[in-house]
Amino acid sequence: MRFTRITRTPDGGSAFEDGEIALVTQQVADGVPDMAVGAMPSSGGVRFLRSAAFDSTAHPAPREQWVVMLRGKIEVTVSDGTRRRFGPGDLVLAADTTGAGHVTTGIGEPPFEALFVPVG
Repeated sequence: MRFTRITRTPDGGSAFEDGEIALVTQQVADGVPDMAVGAMPSSGGVRFLRSAAFDSTAHPAPREQWVVMLRGKIEVTVSDGTRRRFGPGDLVLAADTTGAGHVTTGIGEPPFEALFVPVG
């Protein structure tokens, strides 16, 4: 399963990195067909977020956290001007907890919905 990490660069900016979560096929419960399963490390405290607008100024992530897109689309711009769009089913690991951060903009019809899963 592919994901995008937003990371802090040595100059205090931000950048995108591509990553992958290894998936293995296994039975998760009796009576349930085999499923692809992969680990997303988390310390708990999952938050559900819904917003009619998600336009931000540049900001670092408040903590290292997974963003699991559920509904709507966003565009994230890192400090070198590179942009990526994310929608339902996309995984983003926001790891730029210091420095200039990134800008997030809602794209298309609201609402924007996501799960925020802290890493540590």
